[in-house]
Amino acid sequence: QPSGTKSFIVNYRAGDGGRKAPNKRVVIGRYGRVGPDEARRKARDMLGQVARGEDPAGARAEARGVPTLAEAFETYIKANPNRADNTVRLYRQILRGKLGDWVRRPLDAITRQDVEDRFNQITERHGWATGNQAMSMLRSVYRRPCVDHEGLRNPVDLWLAAGGRFNAKRRRRISGPAEVLPRWRAGIEAVVVNPAVRDIFLIGLYTGMRRGEVVSLRWERVDLERRVLRVDETKTGVPLELPVTRQLAAIFERLRSDCDGEAAPSEGWVFPSPKKAKSGHVADIARFYEDIGKAAGTRFWFHGLRNAFITVAERELMLPRSLTKRLVNHARPSDVTEGYAADWTVDQLREPAQHVADRIDELCEIEPVGTRE
Repeated sequence: QPSGTKSFIVNYRAGDGGRKAPNKRVVIGRYGRVGPDEARRKARDMLGQVARGEDPAGARAEARGVPTLAEAFETYIKANPNRADNTVRLYRQILRGKLGDWVRRPLDAITRQDVEDRFNQITERHGWATGNQAMSMLRSVYRRPCVDHEGLRNPVDLWLAAGGRFNAKRRRRISGPAEVLPRWRAGIEAVVVNPAVRDIFLIGLYTGMRRGEVVSLRWERVDLERRVLRVDETKTGVPLELPVTRQLAAIFERLRSDCDGEAAPSEGWVFPSPKKAKSGHVADIARFYEDIGKAAGTRFWFHGLRNAFITVAERELMLPRSLTKRLVNHARPSDVTEGYAADWTVDQLREPAQHVADRIDELCEIEPVGTRE
């Protein structure tokens, strides 16, 4: 409604009316168009319906065709089929675990106050990042229905307009690569005994790939003849082709030779799970982080390898940001001029990727590949 207008409303709790029952609000009519006596009569009628176990707000929404949160969520997911599977799984976990008691509510039965209360609750119980994720997702789910249904308002936008704020992002900062990379290398070598698992960390270091992208690599995507690595399971949902540097080639050749005497694999997981995990590949490497950090004398996490790669590319070698973004598969910028430029080809990426890998070797104090006796 326009700001400054007054309306008659009725508040009630649906269901059994208990404290845990959802609070709902129905607008009876705008002041001036509906008189006080008529508003009281309509309010009594609605409260009578509530007493009989009915839900006036739900009935109105059903009559107007306003979807429930569950229905709107499924529409939101189907609207972008290229969204990464991991992202979809995360959204479903948030919906079930953090907003599960709302899924049957019509979208117009979720209020600004509901959003504020739930955001504070999630933040307190699960942390600032989860609170942000839940409300950001909810905000996105509402966008299409708000276009399709006149008068439907996005409660997250209303909460923000009324002074609500997402939690400030707290990014983990790393020291310069020259300081942390030698320490991380020493920590990985001291803690990670399994050579294949150690190679997971090295591939992350030499490519800037995300953890999930590395552990889900398949041999059919590794072309050592063309020196090309294809990554299908990316966060952005866009397949990625990367040049295979000398360092990466040495790692993949070593992995192929360590197959217990079997022929070099041409398909299947590069890092198969020894415990036959449901995913089929190694997944639980986060358990090493704390011990690597202790051995290194500085905090370690896998995404830090990605941060270090980007820092080496942009700060040490002064590579163009658009090139670095392509190397690590960041979403393309929304800058109009940048959008006109053709994408970088794999051949154009070879030389800069090799420079980054060589510089990482220098910082890690590793003898360059090809010079070892």
